Amino acid sequence: MGWFEALVLGLVQGLTEFLPISSSAHLRITAALAGWDDPGAAFTAVTQIGTELAVILYFAKKIGRVLVAWFHSLYSKEWRSHPDARLGWLIIVGSLPIVVLGLLFQDDIDTSFRDLRITATMLIVFGVILLVADRIGRQERDLDQLTVKHGLGFGFAQALAIIPGVSRSGGTTSAGLLMGYTRADAAEYSFLLAVPAVFGSGLYKLTDIGKNGVTAQWGPTILATLVAFGVGYVVIAWLMSYIKTKSFLPFVVYRLALGVLLFVLIFTHVLDPNAGPAV
Repeated sequence: MGWFEALVLGLVQGLTEFLPISSSAHLRITAALAGWDDPGAAFTAVTQIGTELAVILYFAKKIGRVLVAWFHSLYSKEWRSHPDARLGWLIIVGSLPIVVLGLLFQDDIDTSFRDLRITATMLIVFGVILLVADRIGRQERDLDQLTVKHGLGFGFAQALAIIPGVSRSGGTTSAGLLMGYTRADAAEYSFLLAVPAVFGSGLYKLTDIGKNGVTAQWGPTILATLVAFGVGYVVIAWLMSYIKTKSFLPFVVYRLALGVLLFVLIFTHVLDPNAGPAV
């Protein structure tokens, strides 16, 4: 992977990580259309650390309160009913599904899940799910009403994002809307829930960077991660403002159009569904 390639993919990662359109799908599609090698699951996981650093910066005060309250709840009963302490525990609960499924399907994440036909299918299917959730969701709950059951619901939705095309933010936000949470609260919990999962995945995949000279090298990967951090922060700020008054319909239309286009390109042999060596 060259420096220009890393710059472009870092921009793509930063622009798409928090929008409900699947950053992993866009990294995969961008590389395939450009005739580049598949950047691979390791590159995707490590560059996502950059976007999660943007989450930590943007929600620094909220995360700080949650950490303080959670720490106090370890030894003080009074703190265990505090909303921030409960949120901390529920982020841990919600992170369990992706840990389990990530380990169970780690080989598929690197290989079969990266088939562009699967990506196109997931873009369309979860686009429809997002549309339904946005239309029928009651949007009457906030994060203070989060339960263990709902935390696991968010968590399982997040775990499905191991398949490119699902979208971590799209899947978890859809789940939140279907469970009655507001767009803003569903998105906020989605971002906070992603922090431990993404850091865990990124650290787990660190040793695969530059492995055997096949995967992306350290220099370009660091550049892409830094670019993703800067762009990602801007996108978070914009999206949190946008969803307070607007629906997810434009993202649904985009997902459906991209999925259909991808199928057309594949079945007309413009794109190989396994373009670039899976790594």
